[in-house]
Amino acid sequence: MSNPPRETIPGQSSAAASFARDEWELLTTLPRRVLIAATSAEADTQRRTVAEGLAGIEAIAAGRSSDSALVREVVTAIYAEEDADAPTAEEFDDRAAGITQTLAACRHATEVLSARGTPVDAAAYRSWLTDVAAAVCGAAKTGGVLGIGGARISVAERRFLDELRDSLVA
Repeated sequence: MSNPPRETIPGQSSAAASFARDEWELLTTLPRRVLIAATSAEADTQRRTVAEGLAGIEAIAAGRSSDSALVREVVTAIYAEEDADAPTAEEFDDRAAGITQTLAACRHATEVLSARGTPVDAAAYRSWLTDVAAAVCGAAKTGGVLGIGGARISVAERRFLDELRDSLVA
């Protein structure tokens, strides 16, 4: 967080200009990482992983209607990327390591937001990430047979959601 804020680029809003380039990259890549961590919290079938990924993509896109300028700008930046690295339905190859790294990135983002963002934008961003993870974890039942029974949110997913919330505490 020792990096100074970026210079304002014409057409860029004040929310994005408040962050150094690496900080902005963290804020714009973290929603996708949270989506992947949430899909990785519970080993699922491919169908369930796709359903979870689609729910996460929708939850990320829902940030476009946020009251927070920061969240809206992050969503715009995510979908404006030219490298076509938009959020997808996938899981980490090493679930534990991927989730641990994502939670560490969430803690770092919380520090960045506390130092550079407004309290309102910081709270909105943290809440939005939690909403993305909750949408993913609640998108497909785990367990059960042929869609009967099972839990909407598994024990592992609940644990991940709790750890995520803890990592986002300012």
